[in-house]
Amino acid sequence: MIEAKNLTKRYGDKIAVDDLSFTVEPGRVTGFLGPNGAGKSTTMRLILGLDRPQRGDATIDGKHYRDLPRPLQTVGALLEARAIHTGRSAYNHLLCLAQTQGVGKKRIDEVIELVGLTEVAKKRAGGFSLGMGQRLGIAAALLADPSVLILDEPVNGLDPEGIVWIRTLMKHLASEGRTIFVSSHLMNEMAVTADHLIVVGRGKLIAACSTEEFIERSTEEVVVVRSPDAAGIAAAVDAEGGKAAVGEDGVLTVTNMEAPRVGELAAAGGFVLHELTPKRGSLEEAFMELTRESVEYGGGGVAPAPELPAPAPQPQAAVPEPQGEAR
Repeated sequence: MIEAKNLTKRYGDKIAVDDLSFTVEPGRVTGFLGPNGAGKSTTMRLILGLDRPQRGDATIDGKHYRDLPRPLQTVGALLEARAIHTGRSAYNHLLCLAQTQGVGKKRIDEVIELVGLTEVAKKRAGGFSLGMGQRLGIAAALLADPSVLILDEPVNGLDPEGIVWIRTLMKHLASEGRTIFVSSHLMNEMAVTADHLIVVGRGKLIAACSTEEFIERSTEEVVVVRSPDAAGIAAAVDAEGGKAAVGEDGVLTVTNMEAPRVGELAAAGGFVLHELTPKRGSLEEAFMELTRESVEYGGGGVAPAPELPAPAPQPQAAVPEPQGEAR
């Protein structure tokens, strides 16, 4: 379990994390969402001891990261997949990490196969594509079979097959009782991956609830109606106190009235129905609505600024490079 209590981090006059408290529980995938500059990466760095807060505390399974005797056996982290020695092979990169944690070579082969890098395991990591580098970073996070995973944008650079793979993997690991904390800008992917959400904006907590609850409380349910008698149904709905709007394609959208009642009105009026579908807004719509006032870097012709500070290598013990490694 991950616990953050009143975390506050300031860089000069910039408050990156502002009195932030939340809990990431085991047994489910927790999504970490927020606009650019919301403090997500900074928060993950604070949890992993890569930065010190001005106030507050963060623990993993009740301990600070620095106090874990063999940290990679407790928490696996992916903050920057490209933080590797470019002259080392994928295998030797993992071998170096394994030797610091008492992990056997058999486990190296297992994670290499798991992430799909078997054919390139002996090739220099500096020549990897973005997706291959991302898979290697995930392999490093999984290497010591940790009970906690902290993943910052793990689908970045992955192809559709890879995205489905990492989604399935995270869900499987959560089902084993592990703690999975993952950030992403892909709302559609988070909607089908995360069981629980922690949403931040300008360093402050906006929401901490289930994905379903987040969508329900932030979007309005509508009823989609297709009928050759759309005008008649619209009139009946309006007379009953609902709101009906006919789109250019003839599809009727009803609000302030539930689908069963719309169907009853259509039946009472003798109107033909081709479709009657209740729909809830998407996670993306809910996210945009709730974070509207927290967007720090909006559109307007200027590229979004990165979060502070710049991403740094995930916490890994420094070890000498193996002798004989190709450069």
